[in-house]
Amino acid sequence: MNYETLKTKQRAIREGFSDNLGLRVHRALSWLNKAEQCEDDLDSKYIFLWIAFNAAYAQDMDESIRMTEAAHFSQFINKLVELDSDNSLYQMLWSEYASNVHILLKNQYVFQPFWEHKSGKLTEAEWKEKFQSANRAAAQALGEQDTAKLLSIVLQRLYTLRSQLIHGGATWQSSANREQIRDGSAFLSSLVPAIIDIMMDNPNTLWGQASYPVV
Repeated sequence: MNYETLKTKQRAIREGFSDNLGLRVHRALSWLNKAEQCEDDLDSKYIFLWIAFNAAYAQDMDESIRMTEAAHFSQFINKLVELDSDNSLYQMLWSEYASNVHILLKNQYVFQPFWEHKSGKLTEAEWKEKFQSANRAAAQALGEQDTAKLLSIVLQRLYTLRSQLIHGGATWQSSANREQIRDGSAFLSSLVPAIIDIMMDNPNTLWGQASYPVV
């Protein structure tokens, strides 16, 4: 599933979309299209895929009830898994990317508390305990084949990688993070189209007010 396939589907059924869903899908597809043009630049591809993901799930909420980013996309993933009648997310996670997920979960460089230790906010014992605890939760999700929980955990790790790039905490095309960028880009390249497809298949679901509406 890619941009062209999804864009063709969107053109055929978009008249049945609410304004908010239509805007989300339109924006997400535009960034997916750009990401697919960056096969030779994985850093850019990763960033554009994350923007596409953000365009799909981000909501305009009152500041007083604004959730953390992780909590927000975890709630979004729970909804998607419930709506995923074709089990596309399940198949992607447990078949196509099972080995990549195992590798990612063992990678300390995409675990935010590791970097908090490096900046002096956590002791070595504290970050290692958090790492072990997080991986026990991931192992439990793996054992129970809990798609929503495991996807949320994986996205939290990928969010750390996203922050490294967006906030200038990495060098463009650095050899230090190639493994994470390569695996993360491949994972998001399957996840983002699946998300857009599920959203288009469920136009009557309340997706919430899109951020920064067109005015």
